[in-house]
Amino acid sequence: MELVIQNLSKTYANGVQALKNVNLTIPTGMFGLLGPNGAGKSSLMRTIATLQEADSGSIRLGELDVFQEKDEMRKVLGYLPQEFGVYPKVSAEELLDHFAVLKGIHNNKERKETVAALLQQTNLYDVRKKNLGGYSGGMKQRFGIAQALLGNPRIIIVDEPTAGLDPAERNRFHNLLSEIGENIIVILSTHIVDDVSDLCRNMAIINKGEVLVTGEPLQAIEQMQGLIFRKFIKKEELPKYQAEYAVISSRLFAGRTMIHVYADGRPSIDFEQVQPDLEDVYFATIGGVTGKAQMQASEEVIA
Repeated sequence: MELVIQNLSKTYANGVQALKNVNLTIPTGMFGLLGPNGAGKSSLMRTIATLQEADSGSIRLGELDVFQEKDEMRKVLGYLPQEFGVYPKVSAEELLDHFAVLKGIHNNKERKETVAALLQQTNLYDVRKKNLGGYSGGMKQRFGIAQALLGNPRIIIVDEPTAGLDPAERNRFHNLLSEIGENIIVILSTHIVDDVSDLCRNMAIINKGEVLVTGEPLQAIEQMQGLIFRKFIKKEELPKYQAEYAVISSRLFAGRTMIHVYADGRPSIDFEQVQPDLEDVYFATIGGVTGKAQMQASEEVIA
């Protein structure tokens, strides 16, 4: 089963072009859609979920034409949006039962068994009687996954699911997504590089509505071998280094400013070559150092 997106474009009424000729093939398993806020991730997710129309292009899920068969797509889709609201004075069991009715599960026995199984799967069964207003952020997200799994979907979309979660809840959520992604398509839309690095066998990096890189994270990292160098500098020196080198990222490390530079060879003797990771791939791609299809240096200096 594959989700095939071809030549997809979307411009909003205010003139913002959210999607620019997007082409993606998404196989069964965990797929990471990685990009900064405002990159077009949510626009793409809403279009796949039939919540908005595209200006041009097509989406197919197997033999299903998503735009021509919206109702059929909704039957096989699970969706956890970025802003997932719950009724705070209703229990998880009650609200999931209500969602199950809306999903078309009308047989009482079947619905009760389905609700119980999903609450078990998301590790919420012991707190099923508790009002959702008393749930932590991670528990609410796991409840969101439970409702997305109603009806045995063939594809699940999760939009920025781990933003704001503490490390323990994030790990629980990762384990849950990994389990789900073994048999169906799960699209993980996020700006958090580690989420994609930890979970996804395939990914795409998107910015300003355009897909810049697609493929396997490990392969993308491998293509940057020997091209990433680091140096510790004084904070006030950063503009000078940005003007002279392709600085793809800078951050504080142990109270000192550390920069990563993309270069074909060691920029100078005081730079140290480092093992690249997906964060280097991401920042180099978003910054414009790499090409859209190949990890090649350009003459552009990252501001």
